[in-house]
Amino acid sequence: MTGEPLEQRLEALHPASFGWALGCCRWDREEAEEVLQTTYLKILDGRARFDERSSFKTWLFGVIRRTALERRRGRWLRSLAALRWLDDPPPAPVSTPEARLDASETSRALRAALQALPARQREVLHLVFYQDLTVEEAARVLGISVGSARTHYHRGKAALAREVRR
Repeated sequence: MTGEPLEQRLEALHPASFGWALGCCRWDREEAEEVLQTTYLKILDGRARFDERSSFKTWLFGVIRRTALERRRGRWLRSLAALRWLDDPPPAPVSTPEARLDASETSRALRAALQALPARQREVLHLVFYQDLTVEEAARVLGISVGSARTHYHRGKAALAREVRR
């Protein structure tokens, strides 16, 4: 890899990476922190390698997304196994600053409108609007064609506009 050292590149992209990790983890801050830490470990120990076929940011966001999916899949499988043996209800969620912020009506309405979108549309919009990626870069992060990403982008914007106007 050419240019600045890997650690400096990761540090420079950390705020954007954390934002993307939050989106990939359904706004669960603790889960996003775990996903990002696991992602950094994969990169620093060589399990994930940048091959320079895209921008570093695009590649990094792809690694974050795959790591979040791996963790979600593992958690789902563990919860299925636990259901066989446990009868206790899950613990009540702890109130966090993010949870209090979500209580505001505007935030709830926007979050509901975003959550109502299909997952792919939501992911493309997040990458383009919040992470300043192009639609082409978002397609690479998500592992889909550029045409498909454009379709999800336009449909997502239209659906979001309809929901906000209500």
